[in-house]
Amino acid sequence: MALRLPDHWVWDSWPAYDGEHHHLFFLRASRALHDPDRRHRRASIGHARSTDLRTWELLPDALVAADEPAWDDQATWTGSVVQAPDGSWRLFYTGVSRADRGLIQRVGVARSDDLVTWHRLPGPLTEADGRWYEKYDGEAWFDEAWRDPWVLADPDGDGWHMLVTARAREGDAAGRSVIGHATSPDLETWTVRPPLSEPAGFGQLEVPQAVEVDGAHFLLFCCWPAQMAPERQAAWTGGGMWVVPGESPLGPWDFSRARTFEHPSVYAARLVQDADGGWALIGFRDLEDGRFVGEITDPLPVQRDGDTLRLA
Repeated sequence: MALRLPDHWVWDSWPAYDGEHHHLFFLRASRALHDPDRRHRRASIGHARSTDLRTWELLPDALVAADEPAWDDQATWTGSVVQAPDGSWRLFYTGVSRADRGLIQRVGVARSDDLVTWHRLPGPLTEADGRWYEKYDGEAWFDEAWRDPWVLADPDGDGWHMLVTARAREGDAAGRSVIGHATSPDLETWTVRPPLSEPAGFGQLEVPQAVEVDGAHFLLFCCWPAQMAPERQAAWTGGGMWVVPGESPLGPWDFSRARTFEHPSVYAARLVQDADGGWALIGFRDLEDGRFVGEITDPLPVQRDGDTLRLA
């Protein structure tokens, strides 16, 4: 059974595993808005759990917009969940504010002892640093991109890394998205670093995920052709979910080998490992026959094929 809510649209999601249950955190907004394009400024973070990634138990929402005035008082957007060394959990998320008309994205964090009840910690933690990243000027792009934090432990045990959807200061405005980067020794204090990639013809590298499958490293992200440079649009063969091979969880990644998963509508999907060690994509169904679906797919099995991943 797909995760479909009768009264809310569901879109971007991210997983966490507690040893017994798969938890899925997701963006949700009321269908009473009628127009799904209005959902972004009304987004809150929902929560469900499952033992098989198919049948979901709905749990209390994780986060809603903060009270005004705050950096995240308009909407809370996509993020990731990690377990801290002390056993507690951290939900890193994107926030936008009414004061900025929702145009400036920043990253903050909430804490939980049980994955159910979350409390915001002071923030924001990170935002685009103009030394390396594009700042909003009302011309180059429609917002200031600094969102979708994917937080992972350093592979050598030296603290933590945050991968972020961001944009470089220079280059063709239609294709200058990069993987933004920040580091932390303790999940609390963060330092923004130069990007981990160069512009590669994508206007948005949305919802990034660094993952290792069968000993090989990959970067997953999503981007529809409307947000690509012309050369990328010309080479596009379908699908909004992309995968590129890399040398480590922090790159470098070979964007010349970027390819899409063969699914017409799945977007903002994450690669999740089941109890048997198999891999699957779980994302939301975007437009189908011109209509926004807004529900989470059942797991789509994935297999490694050389230096890429494919739907099985």
